[in-house]
Amino acid sequence: MAQRVGQKVKLSSIDELLGVPSTEGTVDLDVMTIYPFENHPFKVVDDEKMDELVESIKESGVLTPVLVRPDDEGTYEMVSGHRRLHAAKRAGLRKIPAIIKEMTNDDATIAMVNANMQREEILPSERAFAYKMKLNAIRSQGQRRDLTSVQVEQKLSGKTSRERIAEEMGSSAVQVSRFIRLTELIPKLLNMVDQKKLALSVAVEISYLNHSYQEWIYEYIHENGMIKQEQLIDLRPYREDDSLTQEMMIDILIQKRATPQTHKKITFNERKLNKYFPAYYSQTQIEKILIDFCEEWKRTHESEE
Repeated sequence: MAQRVGQKVKLSSIDELLGVPSTEGTVDLDVMTIYPFENHPFKVVDDEKMDELVESIKESGVLTPVLVRPDDEGTYEMVSGHRRLHAAKRAGLRKIPAIIKEMTNDDATIAMVNANMQREEILPSERAFAYKMKLNAIRSQGQRRDLTSVQVEQKLSGKTSRERIAEEMGSSAVQVSRFIRLTELIPKLLNMVDQKKLALSVAVEISYLNHSYQEWIYEYIHENGMIKQEQLIDLRPYREDDSLTQEMMIDILIQKRATPQTHKKITFNERKLNKYFPAYYSQTQIEKILIDFCEEWKRTHESEE
């Protein structure tokens, strides 16, 4: 096996690497010896922020070392630092400061996702595939027998893998599941979600249909404009059925779109409201409370679906 540069760092956990900035054990690696993480879900693009990072590196160098893991060929897989590496190459650097860490595939996946989820702007597609990769890694860890005491405690905590991800990401298990559903979309529809041309709720509904049906829906949107979730409800029976034709689908979508929406009006007289609200509450206060209750009901209803 080829001789590697520097001494590998021995740290007690990945959290130490990601949670506490440190340059201890940093070595300078040739940028050409580092390759991207396999199936890295986060895009590295040459936008204005990348230009700013390149200029910063030209002026001050790479201040935060990247995290890599070694392979058996004398090269390294990037775990955290894809944008820094790309900017360093654009800035003309031949070497970059790095921390070398021996990691399993599952540990490396979790570390990669955790590090990149700290970014300010994350596309829905990036979040979707990152959640899915982390979910698979956590499940794989649960099947291993070489877990640390902390991992065993987490395993016995009674939380599902989705709940663990949600807690760590400051989200909900329902929302994590919704994002993971996006990985079932064809690329053209997923790109529309990233471009905010397709609502998340609509995209999740479409994701349950096979790819041929999704292609027809994409054509329909391209020719007829935005589609609403209500138009997709009657397609649910075809989630596990391939008997639907494109003509049948178009008829369903058009018929649902043409169905007039009934306007609902609900009123509460003062006597009814006084049963629940103190007399000194203003109309504005009561309306706000009722709206908050409706929002909570909506979240609960979506989680049940």
